[in-house]
Amino acid sequence: MAVIPKTITDILRKVNFPGTTDNLIDLEMVQEIRTAGNRISFTLIFQREDDPNVQAVSEACATAIENTLGTDYDLLITPKASNRMKAPVLPGVKNIIAIASGKGGVGKSTVATNLAVAMAKTGAKVGLVDADIFGPSIPKMFGEEEAQPLMESIDGRDMIIPIEKYGVKMLSIGFFGNKDNALIWRGPVASNALKQLILQGQWGELDYLLIDLPPGTSDIHLTIVQTLSVTGSVIVTTPQDVALADVIKGVSMFRSKSIEVPVLGIVENMSWFTPEELPDNKYYIFGKDGGKDLARDLDIPFLGQIPIVMSIREGGDCGMPVAWSDETATGIAFKELAANVIEQLEYRNANLKPTERVRIKKS
Repeated sequence: MAVIPKTITDILRKVNFPGTTDNLIDLEMVQEIRTAGNRISFTLIFQREDDPNVQAVSEACATAIENTLGTDYDLLITPKASNRMKAPVLPGVKNIIAIASGKGGVGKSTVATNLAVAMAKTGAKVGLVDADIFGPSIPKMFGEEEAQPLMESIDGRDMIIPIEKYGVKMLSIGFFGNKDNALIWRGPVASNALKQLILQGQWGELDYLLIDLPPGTSDIHLTIVQTLSVTGSVIVTTPQDVALADVIKGVSMFRSKSIEVPVLGIVENMSWFTPEELPDNKYYIFGKDGGKDLARDLDIPFLGQIPIVMSIREGGDCGMPVAWSDETATGIAFKELAANVIEQLEYRNANLKPTERVRIKKS
């Protein structure tokens, strides 16, 4: 069987860098492919000489070639350190979760904040990115409006050290501007700022990285799925029909053939109102079980219901998320939500292949 360099490229395109969904060809790690008779040689580019993945990647390449072409070839793989290799995207992050909503005003950022805190309380390592570039609210919800993340040079790169509170590492564009001034950016500028926030963040090892997206669908959503391999999405809604109609659009976006990000489930926020003086009473002021019924109709897991109580608003305003307490009804609700999200993530990872980043085809 005649082997040409393209044959090797096609084989190694199926080999991912350890801990990522990025293959060696897209990372530009495979260089100088040569074939002659039964001889095959190529260079593997790593970012540094002491990269701990040198042996594992070399063996994975050899195994892939042997499984496809057989053992009748003399294979020479030469590891080399060079800055020509593209860095894998967030290799220390196990799961990336997009928190989305079809429309504004449904409490998406409140859910994202409290879900992150509740997940951290399980002992998991959690990060949170405020991707709502035009209306960042995460700094206020964590009581860190005056925080200014530090920069640190790591392996020759300037990295942003996330602010950490309640067990959650977080970054927001709100940390880098005047909180009283509106952010007026064109789409491409906003997208580039968000990419810098994510890729230059010194996240380290994380079990879960939550991305609090802007409401609706926009360039920011496309930037996220092009930049990151999003493990799954969580859709936040309220029970009334006007919110539910927009949920269908959001679900459709994530499920589309061009994106294909699994929808982990729907969260129904503001499910009922409970007065502080009447803790056993429930008033369904926005309708009853709208999100729950829609999840059933769309065949999507229903992750939980979050009531309207004064403590949620107060916690968001004073920078102490209600999920930090296990003693309140809302704290318990977010604890259950975190458990359900983790369960759906485990099911998704056991039954579906890793999500691929959306790639722009060059004409």
